[in-house]
Amino acid sequence: MNYFRTAMLLAGLTALFMGVGYLIGGQAGALIALMVAAAMNLFSYWNADKLVLSMHGAQEVDARTAPDLVHLVGELAGRAGLPMPRVYLMDNPQPNAFATGRNPEHAAVAVTTGLLNTLNRDEAAGVIAHELAHIRNRDTLTMTITATIAGAISMLAQFGLFFGGGHRGNNNGVGLIGTLAMVILAPIAAMLVQMAISRTREYSADNIGAHIAGGTDGLSSALVKISNAAHHVENDTAEQNPATAHLFIINPLSGHRMDNLFSTHPST
Repeated sequence: MNYFRTAMLLAGLTALFMGVGYLIGGQAGALIALMVAAAMNLFSYWNADKLVLSMHGAQEVDARTAPDLVHLVGELAGRAGLPMPRVYLMDNPQPNAFATGRNPEHAAVAVTTGLLNTLNRDEAAGVIAHELAHIRNRDTLTMTITATIAGAISMLAQFGLFFGGGHRGNNNGVGLIGTLAMVILAPIAAMLVQMAISRTREYSADNIGAHIAGGTDGLSSALVKISNAAHHVENDTAEQNPATAHLFIINPLSGHRMDNLFSTHPST
């Protein structure tokens, strides 16, 4: 089902790119957009996880550089029956975490330094188990590709607005209607994230994660702690890349701007 959902997202991206290409350059523009979208779809499938990790400045760690974290992830992955995922650390004061990767064999778990500094071992285990549940459920493929798609559409909307602003008098250009179409693409990108990432998947990850961790207390305590902290500690990289917000266990956005359109998290 997740592969079907991903295919639908990629098809939607292609259609949007072709529509924008047609508004900008007619049939030739649509053809160019189709070729660009095809290349981008392939890139997203194979490299979306690397792109998302790079957006958040995540650095891979191992048993030498972060022994406690890596051993904890390894222990929980073994309980979950999963291959050992790559482990990444984000130098960020906001306590948070996410998982990414196209399948369990190519998965990664990323946590912030704020999370390690805020939570005790049982709480950290609950959070990591939740992320491993996303990997086991194969949620990460759809979640990661959706992040790159939504970000690309937002950038495309900004480009369309800029391009249209200087060519309103050109019948073959974007024109006023085309410009307005570009302006509404950013909210469409937000809705795309909200439709693709169901809240029920978060509840499922909580449920399975609690079984992996061996109890509910650590995860429930962690959710309360990091939810409260997230409202007071800004996540700069998430604010710069709001389309990735749904990846995190707790919404990392402050909600001070239109970025909160990308929030897909259920109430803690």
